[in-house]
Amino acid sequence: MATELHTARLRLRLHRLSDTDALLAYYGEPGVARYLLEGPWTVRTAPKKVAQRVERTGFADDGTALALVAEADGTVVGDIALWLTDDTRRKAEIGWAFNPRFAGRGYATEAARAVLDHAFDDLGLLRVVAQMDARNAASARLCERLGMTREAHLRHDWFAKGEWTDTFVYGLLATDRG
Repeated sequence: MATELHTARLRLRLHRLSDTDALLAYYGEPGVARYLLEGPWTVRTAPKKVAQRVERTGFADDGTALALVAEADGTVVGDIALWLTDDTRRKAEIGWAFNPRFAGRGYATEAARAVLDHAFDDLGLLRVVAQMDARNAASARLCERLGMTREAHLRHDWFAKGEWTDTFVYGLLATDRG
C-alpha cells in the first residue's frame, strides 16, 4: 500500500512530528475546529495529536487509518485520512482538514481525488463515505465536486461541544466513477 501519493501540485505523505506547528496553525483555529469532533488544538495538546497521526501508517487492523499530509512546495496545506470501516476491508471513510489560508486553490479537491483513486484503484475498495456536521458547507461542496452522493441527513445525530448536530453522509461507489 502506498504511503506517499503525488498529484500535479501536491505530495501526500505520512505525518511527521516536525509537522506539529503547521498542523497547529489550522487545527488551532476555532473556525476549522467548529465542525470537528474536538475543540481547537493548543500548544499543549498538538504534539500528542500529531504523534497519533504519525502512528497511522496503514491498514494493519480494522479501524486503522492512513493519514497523509498534503504539501504544496514543501508547505503543509492540509491533511486527509482514510480508514477502514468494516471487516471485509472493502469499505472506508475519508476525512480531511485544510488550512483556510490556502482555500480556493483546489488543493482539497486534488488531494481527496488522489486518495479516492488510491482507495478504489490500488486498495480495491467498493465504497468510501464521508460524514460531516451538516453545517459544514465547504466539506459538502467538496464531496459534490468529488462526485459523491448525499445519501443521508441524520437529524440530531451527534452530541458534540454541548449541542446536538445533524450529520450529512456522502458516499461513492467504485462503480460510480467514470
